[in-house]
Amino acid sequence: MGTMRLRFAKNKKLMITAIILSVLFILGDVGVLFLSQASFGHIPQGKRLERIKQSPNYDGKQFVNEVETVTMTGDRSVFAVWKDFLFGDKSQTVPDTALNVIKTDLKLLPQDRDWIVWFGHSSYLLNLSGKKVLVDPVFYQGSPVSFVNKMFKGTDIYKPADMPDIDYLVITHDHWDHLDYRVVTELEPRVKRVVTGLGVGEHFEYWKYPVEKLTELDWWESVDLGEGFYVTATPARHFSGRDLHQNKTLWASFAFKSPKRTIWIGGDSGYGPHFEKIGKKFTDIDLAILENGQYNKDWSLIHTMPEYLGKEMVELGANRYMTVHHSKFCLSKHSYTEPLENAKRAAQESGKPVLMPQMGEVVYLE
Repeated sequence: MGTMRLRFAKNKKLMITAIILSVLFILGDVGVLFLSQASFGHIPQGKRLERIKQSPNYDGKQFVNEVETVTMTGDRSVFAVWKDFLFGDKSQTVPDTALNVIKTDLKLLPQDRDWIVWFGHSSYLLNLSGKKVLVDPVFYQGSPVSFVNKMFKGTDIYKPADMPDIDYLVITHDHWDHLDYRVVTELEPRVKRVVTGLGVGEHFEYWKYPVEKLTELDWWESVDLGEGFYVTATPARHFSGRDLHQNKTLWASFAFKSPKRTIWIGGDSGYGPHFEKIGKKFTDIDLAILENGQYNKDWSLIHTMPEYLGKEMVELGANRYMTVHHSKFCLSKHSYTEPLENAKRAAQESGKPVLMPQMGEVVYLE
């Protein structure tokens, strides 16, 4: 009897082990299939990878920040952070009613005046001396799956079909809340040129963008775009990646110079010495667009914490500012209205005007 019980227990243990392994294998297969979707893009290879290896910002395995930076800075585990993000209380972080967004006919706006229209989070359209500059357009979803990181009610009214023809599509980095696969693939026939950081062009080439449309820059690298337009990639303190491969592409900010003015496109960045460097290099910034939102003590180095926003403004020395990276997605635990209060306080600290447009509102820059 004892031998039979031992044999039964052993067989039961083997059966449970087999079931667990089968589930893991199935999940592994599902995971491989999921990650093989075109929307995840492609990590750099070939000539593009060889160019990356020559970058002073590449350590041989991945891109690195100017100063030592870890992604997670709090005392909680990554599992706890993700659990909180996915299942935590969102009563204060997500509005329970639709936000009021203005639906502007972008194709009818004047060509002879400089303006900006913000679509929420980090997506906005600029008209600079008649050229259209579209930055980080996310109009469908800000994550690999539609049920995670959903847009706030009322903020999803703009789509690629609403955009005019785009002269310069600027992508600051390849995170899902800045690079929307469906948007950029739909826009491709109407985009003349993509400006982005080293390596990000691999995604676009994989998504059937002609290589001649792609301009990939390292930090402090500049290019003459013609007709009085120049762009320089400047540093940011962040990270990159659309899948399990992290930091294979470069995150960046950009100084975009038109015949009339210089606009600084900040992208995502924690505070660091690069703000002062950029301010000293570009002393004629008319409008600086700063990240303000989705910060948290658990990742305090890779996003701008509120206490540094005014300091960044002072060090950049721009004529005026606008903050983005808020009011459309909930990626952190602060109230969805808190970034607006941060912007007001930073305006007082810097002594500079801060534009606070409604989503979809046209702001003229003259």
